[in-house]
Amino acid sequence: MTAAKRSKRATGWRVALKRVAWSVLILMALPIPFILLFAVVQPPVTSVMLQRVVARTVNGDRPIWPAHTTVSRAKLSPYLRRAVLASEDDRFYLHFGIDVVEINNALERRRRGGKLRGASTLTQQVAKNLFLWNGRSFVRKGVEAYIALLLELLLTKERILDLYLNLAEWGPNAFGAEAAARVHFNKSAATLTRDEAARLAAILPAPRRWSPKGSIATRRAATILERMQYAAPKTEPAAPVRKRRRG
Repeated sequence: MTAAKRSKRATGWRVALKRVAWSVLILMALPIPFILLFAVVQPPVTSVMLQRVVARTVNGDRPIWPAHTTVSRAKLSPYLRRAVLASEDDRFYLHFGIDVVEINNALERRRRGGKLRGASTLTQQVAKNLFLWNGRSFVRKGVEAYIALLLELLLTKERILDLYLNLAEWGPNAFGAEAAARVHFNKSAATLTRDEAARLAAILPAPRRWSPKGSIATRRAATILERMQYAAPKTEPAAPVRKRRRG
C-alpha cells in the first residue's frame, strides 16, 4: 500500500470517528432542553403512554387514549407520597439518581443464591417513563442511568417525585395518581386514605396485573404501612461505633 493510500485511509477513519463522536454528543444533549422544560411544565404524554396507545390500537382495545389527569402537589394525598417512597425508593433523598447501596444489596442477595431483583430508583423510573421503552437490556439501563443523572442535576427531588406521581402507570390504561384514585377507588387523589395510598403503592411493580384490592396488594400494603410510620430519611444514618476490647 502506498503512502498516499495509507494517508487517505487514515483521514477517512478520523472523519468517521469525528462524525460518530458528534452524533453521540448530540444524542446525549437531546434530553436536556426537555428536562429543563419539565422543571416548570408537566409533560402531557410520555414514551410509555405512547407505547400503550400503539398496543391498544393494534389490539383493537378501547378507549385508545389512557386516563390521565395532571394535578398539583396540593391535590395529592400526603399519604400517597410517603407510601410510594416506602414501596419503591425509601432512599430517594439519599441517592443521586442511582442507588449504589441498593445495587450492592441486590448483588449480594444474588451471590447468596437469591433472585436478582431490580434496584431502579424513582428517578430512573421517571427517566424510563418519559423517554425510553419497556423491556430489559443493558443498553436501555445504561441510557436510563444517564438520563436519571441529568434529572437529578437539573431538577429538585420534589419535582422528580411530582413527575413520578403524575406519570406512573397505575393500572390498565391509567396513568398518574389522579387516574389511579378515580379508577380504583372512585375518588380524587387528594382524599386517599392511608390504607388506600398503601394499596396503590403496593401495585406499582405490576400495575396491569395486580389490583389494589387483591391479595398481593393486601400483603404488600401491610409492609408499606409499617414503613410509612417513619419519614423517608434525608441523611445517612451514622455508622455504629465499635467498642474497643480491653486487653
